[in-house]
Amino acid sequence: MPDRLNRTPPATDDPRTLLRHLFEVAVRRAQPLHNMAAFLPAPPRGRTLVLGAGKAGAAMAQALEAAWPADAPLSGLVVTRYGHVPPRPEGLPARIEVVEAAHPVPDDAGVAAAQRMLALTSGLTADDLVLCLISGGGSALLTLPCEGLTLADKQRINRELLASGAHIGEMNTVRKHLSGIKGGRLAAACAPAPVVTLTISDVPGDDVSVIASGPTVADASTCAQALEILHRYRIEVPSSVRTRLEKGTLETPKPGDPRLAGVRTHLIATPWQSLQAAADAARGLGLQAWILSDEIEGESREVGKVHAALARSVAQGRSSITRPCVVLSGGETTVTLGARPQGQPVGRGGRAGEFCLGLAQALGGQPGIWALAADTDGIDGVEDNAGAIVAPDTQARARAAGLVLTDHLDRHDAYGFFEALGDLVVTGPTHTNVNDFRAILVR
Repeated sequence: MPDRLNRTPPATDDPRTLLRHLFEVAVRRAQPLHNMAAFLPAPPRGRTLVLGAGKAGAAMAQALEAAWPADAPLSGLVVTRYGHVPPRPEGLPARIEVVEAAHPVPDDAGVAAAQRMLALTSGLTADDLVLCLISGGGSALLTLPCEGLTLADKQRINRELLASGAHIGEMNTVRKHLSGIKGGRLAAACAPAPVVTLTISDVPGDDVSVIASGPTVADASTCAQALEILHRYRIEVPSSVRTRLEKGTLETPKPGDPRLAGVRTHLIATPWQSLQAAADAARGLGLQAWILSDEIEGESREVGKVHAALARSVAQGRSSITRPCVVLSGGETTVTLGARPQGQPVGRGGRAGEFCLGLAQALGGQPGIWALAADTDGIDGVEDNAGAIVAPDTQARARAAGLVLTDHLDRHDAYGFFEALGDLVVTGPTHTNVNDFRAILVR
């Protein structure tokens, strides 16, 4: 994606282009090629094994290949999402194998990749080095069901978690305890070799134990907590697995585990850094810029309504934030899917689109406010768009086109709504992932 980004600063009197520019600046700040070299250790006396998983996995592998000394051995395996391998830079030799698997619901390819990675750790010594490249999406891509659980079980549980409204920390607590590789288990398998994890954060608060379910990070969560989450969201697991959770035999490596003593972790890109880059770009264009938070969670449509209330206050001069300005935020919101009434068409869209529906509804056509919400990986949910744009005339154009916003909101069909208006944001895979990006322009 970076080659397709418009690097020319836009005129501030073109709101749509301005908002797209700020999103592109945020994405560019999170590209691994710009951030990795400063965190790399020196080559070891032995071999260097690269293992990785995530939507940014292939881009991270290429960045590592470009930065690692040409005369130092380098090999390994990285798994990324289907369609998320960027074009290889001309003249860059391929030293790390990259495979693709499914996201957000895992498939056989992800299982095969996880099995191969564990096999590659066999025979490692203290003279070797393991470089782990971890980014968002790695939890689904790196799938190895625990004993008693089939891939079909994992797929069902994953779908039900995604539809439940559970936040990412809760989902990953369950995933860790039903896995043979997550929650520090991959790092434990690498001992006694030192492990350096380079990670791109896609989670509120940048908790490295949550990113991709922390395959190289000690896990403080417990089997009991995983059981409680499963019970709360009414998600069933096979009786044999439930028994093992109750007995604690599926526990993950905990802080202080000697197998993880040689693990170091570096955050090479974070949501806050990308929001700050967008804020700096806005200020460079003469606008005030405010970052609300990079940790906003909650139901997407409700978060949209809260942002709308703030934007209206600014537009009406009833806020300490003055216009013209850009208000930025990030985090990871959720969309809870209820039972679909019989005969109702299936909705399309993700949390960025649903945020935009809630925002547009609450703004009610307020003059002087434009907004963009998009996922920095370029994929909103499972669709081909990154997000959508809201303008002061969104609802008026929708009515003229025969669209009823509340109907689209009720069936979670943000894609259909904004596609009909020509307001989808389509970038293709960006080869990075620092989660939700939201920018509201108030003039």
